[in-house]
Amino acid sequence: MSDNVMPNRVPEIRTVAMPADANPDGDIFGGWIMSNMDTASGVFAARVAKGRVVTVAVDAMTFHKPVFVGDDVSCFCYEVQRGNSSIAIHVDVWAVRHHSDEVVKVTEGVFTFVAIGSNGRPRPLLA
Repeated sequence: MSDNVMPNRVPEIRTVAMPADANPDGDIFGGWIMSNMDTASGVFAARVAKGRVVTVAVDAMTFHKPVFVGDDVSCFCYEVQRGNSSIAIHVDVWAVRHHSDEVVKVTEGVFTFVAIGSNGRPRPLLA
């Protein structure tokens, strides 16, 4: 996928970067982006697992470009690996620059989740 063409599907989450999420220079904190990625991939993983999941690892985080206050930020997810109770989700984060048509891929990473049962213990992924 090109780094200047946003995926043509519905993102797992979409939000606007706000001033409270930025440092004094107007760059959005990486932790804010990472939190949104964890939320988006968690929603995706829970849908695949048909139940509760927990984050167990974050791998290969790459911040390609900054996110700025006012940017429209979207997180897109897809499955990259599946085990008995775990699932790895790749997350691409795209931003539409504030008051612009400019679209940029800003961040990507892989989040791994484990499906858990009501007892809090790992359980097999449901088919």
